[in-house]
Parts: sequence; structure tokens; C-alpha cells
Amino acid sequence: MNDPIYGFIQIPNTLIFDIIEHPYFQRLRRITQMGFSNLVYPGANHTRFHHAIGCMHLMQKAVNVLRLKQVVISKEEETALYVAILLHDIGHGAFSHALEHSIVSGISHEEISLKFMQKLNAEFDGQLSLAIQIFEGNYSRKFMCQLISSQLDVDRLDYLKRDSFYTGVTEGNISSDRLIAMMNVKDDALVIEEKGIYSVEKFLMARRLMYWQVYLHKTGLVAENMLVNVLKRAKQLAEQGKDLYASTALKYFLYNPISKVNFNEETLRKFSILDDYDILSAIKEWMHHEDKVLSTLSKMIIDRKLLRIEIQEDVFTDLQIETRIKKAMKKLDVSENEAQFFVFSKKIVNQAYQQDKPIFIRNKKGQLKDIAKASDQLNIQALTNPVVKHFICYPK
Repeated sequence: MNDPIYGFIQIPNTLIFDIIEHPYFQRLRRITQMGFSNLVYPGANHTRFHHAIGCMHLMQKAVNVLRLKQVVISKEEETALYVAILLHDIGHGAFSHALEHSIVSGISHEEISLKFMQKLNAEFDGQLSLAIQIFEGNYSRKFMCQLISSQLDVDRLDYLKRDSFYTGVTEGNISSDRLIAMMNVKDDALVIEEKGIYSVEKFLMARRLMYWQVYLHKTGLVAENMLVNVLKRAKQLAEQGKDLYASTALKYFLYNPISKVNFNEETLRKFSILDDYDILSAIKEWMHHEDKVLSTLSKMIIDRKLLRIEIQEDVFTDLQIETRIKKAMKKLDVSENEAQFFVFSKKIVNQAYQQDKPIFIRNKKGQLKDIAKASDQLNIQALTNPVVKHFICYPK
């Protein structure tokens, strides 16, 4: 497989090949990695499939590096690491996060990923059992769980570099090779050798900048929230028995209440054929629906005539929100209830580094120090404080 970032990627064994070939995994080709970020960065059309394959490639490098440093990793553990990282995002719905907050409630993409892995494990005669243990963080060798999920995991090493490449935002371009080369294991924990400290500093700064410039970009925020509102409105109309154009899979989620409690095998099967194409084709059709809220929002998304957004440090007051709602009611000729699909206020949080799950730097004497204390960069300590901002969206 050829990747624009890493070049040639090898598939390590037949189990990995068969998992990649499985329809569950192939669905990831039809799910964009960055939702509506392509409305801001036209090149950001890469998919979850791209990302998962890239993660597997980096995991191969990490296993090789650790083995060279005398860390014992068995053949079974190696394959389990590849499977776990390959499938870590398999539970993502269409447009990545929008479904979680609209037509499926109370169940996260991580929980859906686990359901997919358990189903695949049954199909592959239990060959994924160890991978599931590592994915859930239950395996006895903690450093393996950290490679899958921590503050310096393989997932982040790929998506920062990949998203930076496809958006053209160079601030996110980290040296994943250098970071992996500096990895080691001490007391069963994943650590970075002292000479890799500057690469870790760059990684944390890149993460902070990518969040402000890309993941929390105001246009992307508006578009994603509008998509959530379109799906919420569609779900509302479906509950009222209104007729809505939708694919078989999307219809299932619109016309049935789906939550953690009733997310059964049938739901998983339907979820496995739901992707970006179902959502986009529905929205294109909904532009002509008789419901004003649904048609207006759908048209705004398709034509990229989005709501206006204001971002500030203070919470927007009830009065500010009410004023905007009254204006929207008048402008769009909708009820107060309906106007709330066009006027809403939320908060965003950017915390580049969480000290409760530290990245440890190991010095030449073998002592471990949290990066926030080991770094002479004052910025790193500052990055531990979450930055909270509030935004309001309303019609122009």
C-alpha cells in the first residue's frame, strides 16, 4: 500500500490483511477523518481508512524500536498491537463526531468500536481477544495499552502529521519517526529518552496549534454543529411520523430510538453500512423538504452559507442569546422553538497536556520526570491549563 506521508506500507500478516478486507473496515473509506474541515481546508478529504492504516505502519516502527532496545514483545502481542491500533476508530460514525450527538445517544464511538471488535473476534475464532484486552486497557503490560491510548500514543502521532499534511497547516507537522525512535519502556511504562525532549515539546505545541487552527476552527465548528442540528431536526420529524427521504441505514437510526441499552447486533449491522454518503445524499434531498427548519439548514450546509459565529472568553448571557433568538424568529419567520436550531451557544476547551496522564522523560541515570517539569520551556507548564472559550451561532 502506498501512502503519501510514509511511502510504502507493508501488511504484516494474513489476519491483518483479512481484517482490512472486511466490510466493517472498508466502511472507513467512506468516512472523512475531519468531518466538515474541508469547508475551510479544501485538501482535508482524507478518510478514517487512511488514518488507521497509517497508525498500523507507525505501530510496526514502534515494535521494531522497542525490540532493538531489548523490550520483549511476543509474536502474539505484536499482532494484537497491530489489530488494536487498526481498529481503534472503527466505531466512528458518519462525519466522525456528528452522529454521536444527534441520532445515536448515550453511546460513544469507543464503545461502538468495542462492539465491532467483539463481533470480528467471533468471526475470526477468538484471534482478536488479546487485541481487545489491550484496547480496553486491561492487559497486564501497561506500556502496550499506552501505545494505543495515552498522551503520546500512535493514534496522535499519525493524525497530527496526517491532518497537517492534508490541510496544509505546517504547524502540525511533527517528527513521528524521531518520537518513535526515542521511545523506551521503564517499569512497564512507555517513556521517552532524554534526547527526545525537544521532539515532545514540539509535539505538544503542534497539538495546541492544530486544535486552534484546525480542529476548533470557527467555520468547522459552525458546520459540524449545523449538521448535528439537521440530524436532530430530522429525528424530531421522524418521531412525529413525518416522511423523510433517507437510505435504509439512515432511516433505521432516524425512526428508532437508539441508545446504549438497545444497541444490539441488528443496530451494529445497520451502523456498519451507514457512512458520509448516506448523510450527504439525505441533506441534499432535505433542501426541498416542507419543514422550514430542515430545508433551510440543509440548504445552508450544501451551499456553504453558514451561520455567523462569535467566539469570546466569557459566557454569553441569557439576554444576548434571547435577543439573537428573537431576531432569528423575525428574520426566518419561525417559532421560538424552531429558532433554537439556528441560534445556540456552546463552549470549547483546548488542553494540550493533561498532567494526570504524564509523558515521562527518562534521563541517563534512568530516572523519570514528567515533561512539564523536565522541560525548560515555560510554555509546557502553561499547556497544562485548559483554555475555555464560548461561542454563539446565529443567522447572518
